[in-house]
Amino acid sequence: MSPALPSLSRRQWITTATAGLSSVAVSKLLADETTRGPHFMPKAKRVIWLFMHGGPSHMDLFDPKPALTKYAGQSIPSSVGKFDTRRDVARNPLMAPVKPFRPRGQSGIEISDFLPHMAEVADEMCVIRSCHGDSVNHPQSVYQLNTGSILMGKPSMGAWVSYGLGTENEHMPAFVVMPDPGGGLKGGPPAWGSGFLPASYQGTPMRAGAAPILDLQPASGMSRERQRSALDLVRHMNELHSAERGRDTELEARIKAYELAFHMQSTAPEVVDIGQETAPTLELYGIDDPKTREFGTRCLLARRMIERGVRFVQLYSGNTNGWDAHEGLRTNHTTLCGRTDKPVKGLIQDLKQRGLLEDTLVIWGGEFGRMPMSEKGTGRDHNPWGYTTVLFGAGVKHGHVHGATDEFGLRAVQDPVHVSDLHATILHLLGIDHERLTYRFEGLDQRLTGVAGNVVRGILA
Repeated sequence: MSPALPSLSRRQWITTATAGLSSVAVSKLLADETTRGPHFMPKAKRVIWLFMHGGPSHMDLFDPKPALTKYAGQSIPSSVGKFDTRRDVARNPLMAPVKPFRPRGQSGIEISDFLPHMAEVADEMCVIRSCHGDSVNHPQSVYQLNTGSILMGKPSMGAWVSYGLGTENEHMPAFVVMPDPGGGLKGGPPAWGSGFLPASYQGTPMRAGAAPILDLQPASGMSRERQRSALDLVRHMNELHSAERGRDTELEARIKAYELAFHMQSTAPEVVDIGQETAPTLELYGIDDPKTREFGTRCLLARRMIERGVRFVQLYSGNTNGWDAHEGLRTNHTTLCGRTDKPVKGLIQDLKQRGLLEDTLVIWGGEFGRMPMSEKGTGRDHNPWGYTTVLFGAGVKHGHVHGATDEFGLRAVQDPVHVSDLHATILHLLGIDHERLTYRFEGLDQRLTGVAGNVVRGILA
């Protein structure tokens, strides 16, 4: 005779049954991560975003302006356009480009001597010289470029892509962020947050070294079997808690985070072990040089991550101030270009020789550009009205320049590309219709591009 089953109260039975349903729901949620897909055939399968925090000077790097040299020391003509009188920009004299520009590669794209290494891959570039945004301040512009809105709290592009496409590797996050180790970002972690999307879609910060994610490894003496049992118990208790209180996306995200962390204990250390790379590869990224070692290591890690199924990797160059050269632009840009120029070239060349560039989109740019007028004699102020973003790789024209700013580099005047247009285009390259990628929140179907955004057809290959 089989032993009697324990009797259950009606409440216990409902709780147990609902917990089972909750488990099914969570399992489906996990499954959805891998089954979601593009709306149409994508050109790009993944993205590496090299974010130059602080606002690099477009007219000193990618947007040559002979008029700045001709009229240096003079006031900008009033015919160029209206100005923000609070900044009194008309009183500051024009400042010539700090370094000369030269035609590069077969395409002849003019690039500054600040970037001799990136100049070697000019024929892989799609240079958009007519980008523009809506705020002169760092946090708002960082948010807009990352999330589509100048307001804090919206989902980042990486979160939207993770939500829209899911993950290619259940043992790795879909969206990884590598902040500048110098610390600080004007806007902070919300720039890679999930906003109103489920919390599981936010970026996972990662760093180089034996401990890529803090507190990832189990306590000393904890076997994998014991950890698996403990994790199963915690998951069961969380599901019971969720069943009694209704769906909680933060709790669901925590359940998934525990599972992901368990898998990453064995996979993440291998991903960040660049000792597996050859000496020529390390040299290509500048890891043999103390000046370029740090950023070069992160660029190499980005390549290793996308090889292992990470869909969206974002690297930040520049600490709290970064490329924000209000004075001493020559020194500032010499330092930051010196750290990043060779690693970026190395990344592009490495992706190409491995056959990865054809389906990987690489983005280079900051939250805005700089003013043509001088500030404090040797620097430039913020300029969101016209600046440059550079794209490489999947689905974009190579050796191509799109759009233009006026003769002084102040405003986008030819084929302007708003931030929402840039976002719509990046999603399009990933096979996503930006108008169909929506999430219901506060009674509205929200999207990355809001009610704006047009795909920039002129840059598509």
